[in-house]
Amino acid sequence: MNSTILVIGSNSFSGASFVRYLLDLGCDVIGCSRSPEPINALLPYKFPTQPKGRFRFYQYDLNENLVEINTLIDAEKPNHIYNFAAQSMVGQSWDFPEHWFMTNAVSTIKLHNLIRQKDFVDKYIHISTPEVYGSCTGFVNESQVYNPSTPYAVSRAAADMSLKTFFDVHQFPVVTTRAANVYGEGQQLYRIIPKTILSILKGESLQLHGGGHSERSFIHIDDVSDATYKIGLEGEIGQTYHISTKDIISIRNLVETICGMMSADFELLCQITEDRAGKDAAYLLDANKVRNTLNWQDQITLEKGLERTINWLTTHFSTLKDQPSHYIHKV
Repeated sequence: MNSTILVIGSNSFSGASFVRYLLDLGCDVIGCSRSPEPINALLPYKFPTQPKGRFRFYQYDLNENLVEINTLIDAEKPNHIYNFAAQSMVGQSWDFPEHWFMTNAVSTIKLHNLIRQKDFVDKYIHISTPEVYGSCTGFVNESQVYNPSTPYAVSRAAADMSLKTFFDVHQFPVVTTRAANVYGEGQQLYRIIPKTILSILKGESLQLHGGGHSERSFIHIDDVSDATYKIGLEGEIGQTYHISTKDIISIRNLVETICGMMSADFELLCQITEDRAGKDAAYLLDANKVRNTLNWQDQITLEKGLERTINWLTTHFSTLKDQPSHYIHKV
C-alpha cells in the first residue's frame, strides 16, 4: 500500500489532530484546507513534538480548487483519503444556508464523483456528524434514522445519503465515522470548553445558551484520532461507525466542572441566554460497534482531558488571549 495519506480539511481541529496522530506513527501525510495554516498554538501537528513522518500542506478550497485537488490526488495516488472538510457551525447555518449546502453537499459530492473513478483509492473515510440524527432519546446506534433539524445537519445528511448511493451502485470504498462532541488541545476558541477556560482566564462573562441543559458526551480528540485510524485500516466498506464515550454530561455541569477545576465562580461567570434555533436537546452515540469489531476503547477521562486542555490554554494564554474567540464566517 502507498504509505501516503491525504487528509482533506487538515486545518480543522479534528483534521489537524489526526495529522499529528499520523505523523507520530511515521506516516507521509498530505493535507489541504481552504484557509492558510493558523498560528502554531492552534495547529496540533505543529505542537512541540518530533514526529517521525513528513507533512506537506496545500491551501485548496473544495469550492474553488477541485481541479487542483484532483491533480494532487492523481499525482500522489493515496490509497486512503480522510475527509474532515465541512462548513461546520450549526447556529450560523441559518444565516447563509446556501453556503453550507454548497460546501457540505454540492462540492463534497463533486469530490466523491472524482474519487470514485480512481482505482488506486482503497478507502475513503468520510467524517460525518451525529447532527444528522436530530434530537434523540437514549443512546442511538448506526441504524438511527436521519432527522436533521438545522441547515448544517441537512447539508451533511445530503452528502451522507449520496455516499450510500455511490456505495450501492458503484461500490465506492467509503467508510463513515460520526463522533461525539470532541475537545482537546488546539480546539477553536469559540467551542464551549476552550471558550469557558479562556473566559475564566480573561475574567470575562460566558453566555450559556438555554441555561446549558442540553446533554452531550464529550470525547478527547486523541481518542477520536485513534478510533478514526482503526476504522480507516480495518473498517468494513459501506459501514458507519460511532465514536463516543459512555459518559453523559449537561453543558451546565460541564462548565461547573471547569469552574471547580479553575477555582472560578459559576454564578459570576455565566450569563443565561436564549437557546439557538433548532438546537438538539441530546444526541448520544452507542459506540459498541467500533468497540466490539475493531477492539477500540477510549482512554482519556473527561477530568484528565480537561486538565490537559486547561494546561494548553494556560501555557499559550499570552498568544491565545488576543485571538478571535468567536466564529468568523468565510464565504
